[in-house]
Amino acid sequence: MHRRPPSTRLQSRAARWAAGWSPRTQLRLSGRAPVTVDGLRLEPEIQLMLASRERLGVPDWTDQLTVAEGRALTREESAVAGGRPLPVGHVEELVVDGAGGPLRARHYAPEGNAQGAPLLVFFHGGGFVVGDVDTHDAPCRQLCRQAGLHVLSVEYRLAPEHPFPAYADDAEAAFAWALEHAARLGADPSRVLVGGDSAGGTLAAVVAQSATRAGTPAPVLQLLIYPGTDASQRRRSYELFGDGFFLTTALIDWYVGHFLPEGSDPADVRRSPLLEPELSGLAPAIVITAGFDPLRDEGEAYAAALADAGVPVVRRRFDGLFHGFLNSGGVSPACRDAVAEIAGLVRATLALT
Repeated sequence: MHRRPPSTRLQSRAARWAAGWSPRTQLRLSGRAPVTVDGLRLEPEIQLMLASRERLGVPDWTDQLTVAEGRALTREESAVAGGRPLPVGHVEELVVDGAGGPLRARHYAPEGNAQGAPLLVFFHGGGFVVGDVDTHDAPCRQLCRQAGLHVLSVEYRLAPEHPFPAYADDAEAAFAWALEHAARLGADPSRVLVGGDSAGGTLAAVVAQSATRAGTPAPVLQLLIYPGTDASQRRRSYELFGDGFFLTTALIDWYVGHFLPEGSDPADVRRSPLLEPELSGLAPAIVITAGFDPLRDEGEAYAAALADAGVPVVRRRFDGLFHGFLNSGGVSPACRDAVAEIAGLVRATLALT
């Protein structure tokens, strides 16, 4: 049996305590010299956050952690890192159509006159194994409020119960549902975009590609936040950041061992959208990466490939942050500011699209 993670209340107190100190004090309390890798310096508050997480005894995912334990730990940590719920205009629990049946979803409407605002179909991260609409409630609220758009957060089927390509099928079906029902949600059917973080970013890229290939209505914008884009190889960022920065190489292996069945082709473009040979004609993209992230290089390679294919791309790397910063705005001002900047990029890009 694994040690139970520290209580949400204890973690919340520790996180709020850490965020209130000066950068110099945060570094001292982390017990380490400033962390600099590949010419990038880790934000002091992130350095202390990761050190505190280790001291609090959060279980090692790779130490034979079961799927149920991993999902519970993800919910526990997201409840801490997300902070108090940010108010939006309206929140509604929904059921949308997936490829294999109904899927749980949550609709966030912005405050004020939300009628006719754009709609972001959002897919959560979690290695296709963990995560749900609750784990990503905080960033969806912030995107809704600060980008001024509707957000439809969708739970897709998870592995290992539903391995690849079930979650990709669900993402495509859910996006089609959103296009059909956007007006009922109070959004503009002609301005539906797709986005997600990590595994959800992969799914957003897959949806954009599949719609273009099929000639069906495509998203007007794709928001890809530290996406996984190539499962066929591991780039230099795996070597640089594969240990000690939340998302580790061992944890990635744990995910892959659950979501990619034996005999599956990691080069399938629905798992590795970077390997799609024809990227021209895709929706404009905002590609977000984190400096201290094993997935950094493949995300940036995808942004470059899109640009080479003539797709308008906004690229933004948050040098001092880590994979997972989207969910950490409740305990880290730097993470919260990064999400605010992403919301601003979405708002500005939509105004020009």
